[in-house]
Amino acid sequence: MGREDLDGKLSGLLDELCEMLHQEPFASAPIERVGADLSGLGYLGKHGLRCSAEVLGKGLLALPEFRPVERYAVRVAQAIGALGVGFADANTESVLLQQEGMQRSLLKAVRDANWNLKESEARYNEVVTSSSDGVLMVDLDGRLLRTNAAIGDILGRTQEELVGAQLSDLIAPGFTEMLQQAMDDLVRGTAERIRQSQRMLRKDGEVARLSLTVSLLRGADGEPSHFVVVAQDGTELELLQNELKRQSLHDALTGLPNRQFFTTRLEIALRKADPLHGITIFHLDLDAFGMVSNSLGGRVAERLLQHVTQRLRLLLAGEKAMIARFGGDEFGVLVENTATTPSIGSIMKRINDDLLEPTYVDGHGLAVSVSAGVVHRPESGAEPVDLLRAADTALRRAKVRRRGQWEVFHAGQDAEERRAHAVAVTMPGAWENGEITVRYRPIVRLSDGEVSGVEAALHWDRQDAEALNHDRCAALAEATGLILPLGEWLLRVASGQSAWWRQRGQFGHALVVRLTAHQSSDADLVERVVRVLGETGLKMHELAVSMPAGVLPESDAADNLGVLAGLGVHVGVDDFGLGPLDPATVLELPVKSVRVARGLVERRSPYVTALIPLVRKAGVTVAVDGVGSAEQALWWREAGADFATGDHFGVACPPGQFLEELEPR
Repeated sequence: MGREDLDGKLSGLLDELCEMLHQEPFASAPIERVGADLSGLGYLGKHGLRCSAEVLGKGLLALPEFRPVERYAVRVAQAIGALGVGFADANTESVLLQQEGMQRSLLKAVRDANWNLKESEARYNEVVTSSSDGVLMVDLDGRLLRTNAAIGDILGRTQEELVGAQLSDLIAPGFTEMLQQAMDDLVRGTAERIRQSQRMLRKDGEVARLSLTVSLLRGADGEPSHFVVVAQDGTELELLQNELKRQSLHDALTGLPNRQFFTTRLEIALRKADPLHGITIFHLDLDAFGMVSNSLGGRVAERLLQHVTQRLRLLLAGEKAMIARFGGDEFGVLVENTATTPSIGSIMKRINDDLLEPTYVDGHGLAVSVSAGVVHRPESGAEPVDLLRAADTALRRAKVRRRGQWEVFHAGQDAEERRAHAVAVTMPGAWENGEITVRYRPIVRLSDGEVSGVEAALHWDRQDAEALNHDRCAALAEATGLILPLGEWLLRVASGQSAWWRQRGQFGHALVVRLTAHQSSDADLVERVVRVLGETGLKMHELAVSMPAGVLPESDAADNLGVLAGLGVHVGVDDFGLGPLDPATVLELPVKSVRVARGLVERRSPYVTALIPLVRKAGVTVAVDGVGSAEQALWWREAGADFATGDHFGVACPPGQFLEELEPR
């Protein structure tokens, strides 16, 4: 109890005592219960009871309710006595109960100890008897006290022949001293357990290769008692180790070597490769395998993998090749080339032609194509890990185009990609340090050359390196996923700048922000736009966003476009003219403008010029990007384009410089 709880309990007992003192006729026997309750609190011993009696003896008679003193003096004395009697009886009973409980606990402990000892001995006997390992109990002089049946089977001897024999007599010549030295170390305490390979003599004279583990058991006084020797048959252990090693290096489903085994074999093949023909590494990936697994289940997918394994083995049976499964639906093939080895294209055509023939799995006719990354004739000093990474890189490039393709790794291309990746991963730090800023470039109406809008663009001033423009920054951020927070930041900064210009009457035309494919499909895009415009004060109709035409067939991007258009945002389409479905997509969606892809602008594509009247008839304006000369601007104006951006009209620059460029010269 805490102090407050204890005070409350004591106050309650005092109230009961006072009430009993006033009762008529007065009886002291009920007061004994108050003494028992006082004992039950567990706080009072002999000294505490004496103190309580003194306090009550003086304090009760001092209370006004017990006046005159002559009337209550006897009652108080009797009450204190009854209180002591009740306290003593309860305290005595408590002690007796505690003693009884302790006695029961001790009896139970003894009984449990005996039971546990018997159970432990029975369990020990069962383990030793049923163990497939040989177990020998050996005294300190090296004499066998007890053995199990397993060691008899290993040595071809009966237990009667073993018990009483010297352990040293069962050890093959030349190995006794090593075992004796180890056992001496156990007795001296310099080792707790020893394990060593040993040779023991069978009854027929043959030598058994065993692994012995020897432990020293001590008695209750801590002194050495005897040795326990466990003997494992080395033959079975070696077979087991070999099987475990095989399993660790092979795939359980297909039986093929795994990546670890493949890597080791690749390292050997590099050193022994024919200097003229070298080796070729294929990293294969089954196209649309995930669709099979998701739709038909794991069992069908596993059987399909087994089928592919069998076909690959058959197709490459005539080559010095190793096939491995890297995991999932990916395989590796190592071909040690000779003068008769087919070309890479021939091998890939043979594989795809064969696997595209349907095979029936659980009643389903399935066929798959294979994409591949290839490393052909690498240097003999190359690291296997680097070659596997190169093959994986080539595979990813092959799958970008379409399924069933293959691509050979090129070191120069890889070096360029690595440099790009190095730049991409440092973007977050550069953004935090203020190296990435927002710049602005004018959007010009071709009919009269007037500025009709401003486009916000990213700009990265890199230390000791060339600055990167918006397209490059957006592509790098898109690759790492940074584009979502970075793109929202661009929208916030540009919207705030545009709202500031409008408040000061400096520039009141529309703000244009280009979105990437990831941004366009972002489920939170609409929420981001609404939140940013609410924070900056820019109105919906004062903002224009554009999405890549290639992403619009995706439902998420199309939904975002429709919602933004419904809110009043001017929505446009970038890279128009690169896809055959672009015109139909633009006409089906609430698009207000299209921007012709820069490459088509430079080539002055007749295909696009033929589409311009069609989209303008639907009320969609046409812009061109990348106009670099007056002659080019004139050509596109005559072709029917409405707006243009490009270096001819002004490069992206800081906000202050942008306004200066707008002033008449």
